[in-house]
Amino acid sequence: MFKNLWQSRAELVEKNLLAHLRKTPTLEPRLAQAMEYSLLSGGKRLRPILLMAAADAVNGSGEKFLTAASAIEMIHTYSLIHDDLPAMDNDDYRRGKLTNHKVFGEATAILAGDALLTLAFEVLTRQENISAEILLAVVREIGIAAGAAGMVGGQSIDLESENKQIDMATLKKMHLGKTGALFKAAIRSGAILAGADAEKLNALTIYAENFGLAFQITDDILDVIGDEKNLGKPIGSDAKNNKSTYVTLTSLDTAKNLANDAVKLAVDALKNFGGEAEFLRELVKYLVGRNK
Repeated sequence: MFKNLWQSRAELVEKNLLAHLRKTPTLEPRLAQAMEYSLLSGGKRLRPILLMAAADAVNGSGEKFLTAASAIEMIHTYSLIHDDLPAMDNDDYRRGKLTNHKVFGEATAILAGDALLTLAFEVLTRQENISAEILLAVVREIGIAAGAAGMVGGQSIDLESENKQIDMATLKKMHLGKTGALFKAAIRSGAILAGADAEKLNALTIYAENFGLAFQITDDILDVIGDEKNLGKPIGSDAKNNKSTYVTLTSLDTAKNLANDAVKLAVDALKNFGGEAEFLRELVKYLVGRNK
């Protein structure tokens, strides 16, 4: 049931993303093609699914917020396009396909990322059946997570850390921004949209922080021992760029233990939730055993 729900909601997100793209005018056809190329290239759709699952955990209304969930995925896709650029990680493949700049050129890839980021906030305003006050709170939540205090800030630390030995505190700070911030925003936004009280929002925030940590540590592990075909991107990119990771700063076994510890903390954060949060429990446990 866990994977069936994931799959069905991923399909809903896919259709919704296409619908929002098609209703958004674009002045230049090649830009529209570049946006669609990356946005509809597959992927786990974790962030929109997390937003809906958090809403489910509060009052079972996850699919009601499919529009906001889709906006989160647009921001994630923009970050991937820019992350793959020659000035960043300089990767050739993403999700088993050539990266955006390899197909459309670097300039168009930058613009496609910019367009998806800004479109995301327009799409957020299309979310129905929610008060303006709550919607503004979500816009603020996501805006902070996507910016200098979140993803962009984390990416900046990442660039500054290349070819350097950084300490664990810096590594955690980097990934809390680069990877963890959007996970946290997705989960908190789903909870806020669904009307979570302070106690539930706090519990889901703790879950989100540990989910992001478990995800990133597992990502670092897979960059060493993962299967390139399953991952859809080259392995060994961290070593190629001489980056510090949870594996290089500790060891492979220690990194696995750290990931498992984060999973336990995430699950424990949901102890006062019932079956409505079971998807979140199963998802974070599944995370550390994934191969892609």
